[in-house]
Formats: sequence, C-alpha cells, structure tokens
Amino acid sequence: MSVTGDEAPLLSVLIPVFNEELTIAELIDRVDAVAIDKEIIVVDDGSTDRTAEILHTKSARLRRIHESRVNLGKGLAIRIGLTYARGSVVVIQDADLELDPEEYHLLVGPILRHETNVVFGSRFKRPHGQRTPLRYAIVNRLLTSVANVLYRTALTDCLTAYKVCRTEVLRSLLLTSRGFEIEAELTAKLARTGERIVEVPISYLPRPAAQKKIRWQDAFVIAATLVRYRFSSDRSPTANRIRQ
Repeated sequence: MSVTGDEAPLLSVLIPVFNEELTIAELIDRVDAVAIDKEIIVVDDGSTDRTAEILHTKSARLRRIHESRVNLGKGLAIRIGLTYARGSVVVIQDADLELDPEEYHLLVGPILRHETNVVFGSRFKRPHGQRTPLRYAIVNRLLTSVANVLYRTALTDCLTAYKVCRTEVLRSLLLTSRGFEIEAELTAKLARTGERIVEVPISYLPRPAAQKKIRWQDAFVIAATLVRYRFSSDRSPTANRIRQ
C-alpha cells in the first residue's frame, strides 16, 4: 500500500499522465500491488478525457494528485512530481502499461546494494519477450549511440521510461526540459556528473503505434538536447524552478 502519515518511504513512484483513461486505473492498481515500501505521486498533465475523474476514484491509494489546467509536457510534469517526492529513491513510471511495475525490485536492487545511484531499465538487454517496433528500435538505437559517443557511456536504451535514481542525486540536476526531451536531459546530466548508470533488463509490452504520444519529430529534439547538454555549462541556479 502507499505510505501515509509522516513516514518517509523507500520509493517515490512519479507518474506523469496525459489522456490515459484506458490504462490509468489498471496502472495504479498494479503499482499499488507491488510489495515495496512506496508512495504514488500522479501529475495529471492537463488531461481532457476521463483521466482526472478516474484518478479521484483511486485517491485513497495515492499520496498526491497534482492537476495541471493545461498540458505542459512530460518533462515539466516529472519536475513537478519530483517536488512532492519523499522517498530516498525515485522511479519514473509511464501510465501506458508498456512497462511492468513488478520489476521495481530488480530496478532498485543495485541502488540498495550501494553499487550505484542510478539504474536504467533496458528494453534491449532481455533476450526474449515483446519486440520493440522496428522504426522505434532503430531511432532509439541511433539516439543511444549518439549519447554513448557524446558522454562516453555504454548504454543500450538511453530513452527508457524506467529511470531510477536516488532522490538527492535527481534533485541536484538542473532540469529544464518541458517535453519528451526530458529523457535525453536526464541521461546527459547524469552522465556529466560522473554517476555510474547501471542497466537492468526489463520486459516491454509496446502498445500500438497509433496510441503512442511521442512523434518521430521528437527524435530531432532529443538529438539536439543530447548535443546541447554535452557542450553547455548549464549553471543557472533557477533552472529547477517550476513555472506554470
């Protein structure tokens, strides 16, 4: 169950959501069922369908529901969610059921064993299971190769939605992204700080391409983000302020 009262949990599950009325109820049920000390924080990023209504029926299981009046973007939703986190570790959880919350134990394992402060779930390190649609796999591998060259990493899935990090490390980053480029910014800035990023194989159940919110044009923004943060000093002390 989600943590209540003043007790700080191990894990803060941040769920940015936009128009996911078909999946959000099941996703919350599945996250809540995971036997791990946690809290669930949902940022409804201006949904115009029944997402907000469904979230309120699940409010007893959630520590916080933040409702934005307009769609601000995944990056800003994550940044808002982070302001509410009390856990020592944060996991970012998409609301589309492509990834399995039952794998939280695998993801936090290297952190709890003090092997690293950062874990990425890799969809490409598990030899069996659902295949990523070819065009998304090609784009992901190209962008991951760009990240590896720029930041001297050896990642297989830099755009994974499962990024798990000690909260203090995540909060130390000067995050500025508003949209899907947050995935590239997190990879870039964690690599630049010298954090060791450990990848853990995860399962992946892709939904139909027509239901995906990320567009092929976002690949160019993500690539530009990787390049920009490689050569940017990005020392602004106001970067983490949330503006709505």
